[in-house]
Amino acid sequence: QVQLVESGGGLVQPGGSLRLSCAASGIILNIYTMSWYRQAPGNQREWVAGISGGGVTAYTDSAKGRFTISRDNAQNTVYLQMNDLASEDTAVYYCNAKSDVAVQGAYRHYWGQGTQVTVSS
Repeated sequence: QVQLVESGGGLVQPGGSLRLSCAASGIILNIYTMSWYRQAPGNQREWVAGISGGGVTAYTDSAKGRFTISRDNAQNTVYLQMNDLASEDTAVYYCNAKSDVAVQGAYRHYWGQGTQVTVSS
């Protein structure tokens, strides 16, 4: 059974930092592109950052220079370091895994349950 479990969310003041973690089980992480998405109340879920199985990273414009995505394949964990947080970053953050190759005949796609990030003074 595949599970993605996010942690590290919470309440932080503007300008503060948080590090989110996504612990994966049931998959071999190094054949998956891992991404973080977020969804604020009333908004659609949006992509924030991604890291390929080979370690190539990409960010949405609002995250560039503030957020850093990384992965530890040995620990089967992906991280999102978020600095200089602003109220606009308040959202539920979701971990996402997409296989880079077919696994048992199909490309796989998984979501975590989400972790709340609230930026407020």
